[in-house]
Amino acid sequence: MRNHSTILFTLLAVLCAVLFVVDIAVGSVAIPLREVVSALFGSGSEEVRSIVLDIRLVRAVVAVLAGAALAVSGLEMQVLFRNPLAGPYVLGVSAGASFGVALFLLGAPILGIVISPTLQSIGTAGAAWIGAAVVLMMVVALSRRIKDIMVMLILGMMLSSGVGAVVEIMQYFSNEASLKSYVVWTMGSLGDVTATQLAVLTPIVVVGLMMAVATIKPMNMLLAGERYAASMGLNISRSRTLILTSTTLLAGTITAFCGPVGFVGIAVPHIARMLFRSADHRTLLPATILSGVAMMLVGDILAKYFVLPINTITALMGIPIVVYIVTRKR
Repeated sequence: MRNHSTILFTLLAVLCAVLFVVDIAVGSVAIPLREVVSALFGSGSEEVRSIVLDIRLVRAVVAVLAGAALAVSGLEMQVLFRNPLAGPYVLGVSAGASFGVALFLLGAPILGIVISPTLQSIGTAGAAWIGAAVVLMMVVALSRRIKDIMVMLILGMMLSSGVGAVVEIMQYFSNEASLKSYVVWTMGSLGDVTATQLAVLTPIVVVGLMMAVATIKPMNMLLAGERYAASMGLNISRSRTLILTSTTLLAGTITAFCGPVGFVGIAVPHIARMLFRSADHRTLLPATILSGVAMMLVGDILAKYFVLPINTITALMGIPIVVYIVTRKR
């Protein structure tokens, strides 16, 4: 079993490395692979280095971070709710981010506030993160008062529906340009993140992943149910807060900078379970990270090749997996 896992981890790591280079090589401007590799090592023409290092490398790194973050947050939610179809957005984190962006892109023009193109990218990410952070504080506060995790799931769904209704009202009264900007954001994009924004996104995702590593033992204990975990000495409230905070940091940050990218968080943990045939999160967590990175890199390559939003690609990749899980679980 250990040899099986070692081989799979090695293959996944190599696959991710190959996909990373291919993702950098693919783009609107055709650049030979040899020149791409040369640019990565600091040689070659200045024009090629600029395209590879300043644009494509940043986008590929964002794809790696997004794949790892969304996959891990999905794994945490499936364990916490003991639901194979739970994803990183079940608690309303995406809804909170969407509401923040809607207030910024749709609400400001309604109030007569003009947003310059320079501030739009930074303002959109900031508004999304503030919206996600507000939801995080609400969820953590509720988790300390509500003991039933399924009640929290229902509250998260109701919160998402309520926020969605308010956003639809704002869409109804917004002008065409603002509405287009918001709709484009909801489609998701890995290419809008700048190097400056990446410097903010990276440490937050790393902190979220480190918190996820700290939840490995609690998640293993929670597999048998909260009562059993409590009888084994696990502090349920503290573990739940840690998992919720990790999930919101991961999913909220990616949503803020890349838009709501769907199905990665739901599908990837199941891919990892099927590949490694293990329920031990010491194996599943790194497996989920590598699988998420691979899926997002493939999605980004296809998105650039067919010139489509990343959300449409991840949906088409993830839906068959979700359907298979539903039919298998009956």
